[in-house]
Amino acid sequence: MSIDATDRKILTATQGGLPLTAQPYAEVAGWLGLEEAEVVARISAMIDSGVIRRIAVAPNHYALGMVANGMSVWDVEDARSEELGAQIGALDFVSHCYLRPRALPDWPYNLFAMLHGATRAEVEAHREEVKTLLGQALRSCDILYSTRILKKTGMRLSKGST
Repeated sequence: MSIDATDRKILTATQGGLPLTAQPYAEVAGWLGLEEAEVVARISAMIDSGVIRRIAVAPNHYALGMVANGMSVWDVEDARSEELGAQIGALDFVSHCYLRPRALPDWPYNLFAMLHGATRAEVEAHREEVKTLLGQALRSCDILYSTRILKKTGMRLSKGST
């Protein structure tokens, strides 16, 4: 997976995010003196080749009034973890959900889901909803509440990287 100088310009121009306009790729193309179709085609090719993993929104949950965010951790049956993770990830109060290996004996959890709410009581209600969804596959769980927001950024290119 390699990129050329034009791909690098597109990545550098968009690494801080796409412009919040009706036609973001046209705007990026204008910045770079390219045609919109070329920007779209190059970004699509970089996604297909794995250079770009995904294009996604990274909201500031605090600014949206969701100030009681908690990373919930779940010990669920391995045989059902992918199926259950997909169901949890589809809930409207979950921003991300993923599987990780356990670190036994101290950390038995294999499923992680970020729960969002305006209050801790709301997040705890969401946690109960997830418990119900997991049912008999759930062995144990915990939640770690956010104390501050960390800066979210995507990939950043340095001058010497390719």
